Amino acid sequence: MASQPPTHRDAVKLFARLGYASRGVVYLLVGGLAALAALGQGGQTEGSRGALESVLAAPFGKVMLGIIALGLVGYATWRTLQALQDTDGHGSQPKGLAIRAGLLVSAVTHTLLAFFAAQLIVSLGASGGSGSGSQDAAGWLMQQPLGRWLVAAIGAVLISAGIAHAIKGWKAKFDRHFSMPTHVQRWAYPVCRFGLAVRGLVFVIVGSLFIIAAYQYNPSQAGGTAEALSTLRHQAFGQWLLAFVAIGLFAFGVYSLLTAIYRRINPSV
Repeated sequence: MASQPPTHRDAVKLFARLGYASRGVVYLLVGGLAALAALGQGGQTEGSRGALESVLAAPFGKVMLGIIALGLVGYATWRTLQALQDTDGHGSQPKGLAIRAGLLVSAVTHTLLAFFAAQLIVSLGASGGSGSGSQDAAGWLMQQPLGRWLVAAIGAVLISAGIAHAIKGWKAKFDRHFSMPTHVQRWAYPVCRFGLAVRGLVFVIVGSLFIIAAYQYNPSQAGGTAEALSTLRHQAFGQWLLAFVAIGLFAFGVYSLLTAIYRRINPSV
């Protein structure tokens, strides 16, 4: 029997899986770099942008960065479809709409991250800018009408997303989207739950930084993952806190790679 030609659905599924895998690679790098910093083997803690910059130093770095950038575009595309088509059945009630709005925000942030990767490939991106994106965004928003409140609102949304991540990990809500063999679940689910919880913690810290920036009317107080990790590093027992979060972010990277393999993806296109 002749095999069926690839369809639009097959292309979307492939693009989505590449997207999850690319997100996984980014978080593996973020977690690994944070672990090195905690052990005193690295410099400053890095966020997603810093992780992408580190890829350039590897053999065939631009090729790998190009693949990651393509994957991030795929991830953003899939997030957009999830939000607009409601592929996961969140519904049109306030809670469902809030989740779908969060998916659109994720699509935008990963599109910007893919654009940053493309800039690096063609040598247009400035190094050392891993934390500038959040501050630039906060600065731009504060120049708009009611900008201070918009920055505070973003902080509140990020904190809510962080709490949702922690709940998703605690209750293993990702299970309904996975088609994973039982023998893999035994070791994978604890890793996934831990990774989601720690990523949720990072979101809460990032959201708090945005609220502080709004309260002080100072966009330089805002920050992303790099600033959240730096904040932890400067607390009491900061080295241990940083190491703990680094392991969690690495675990979230593993979760993303597992999602690329085992998640059920059902685009209605």
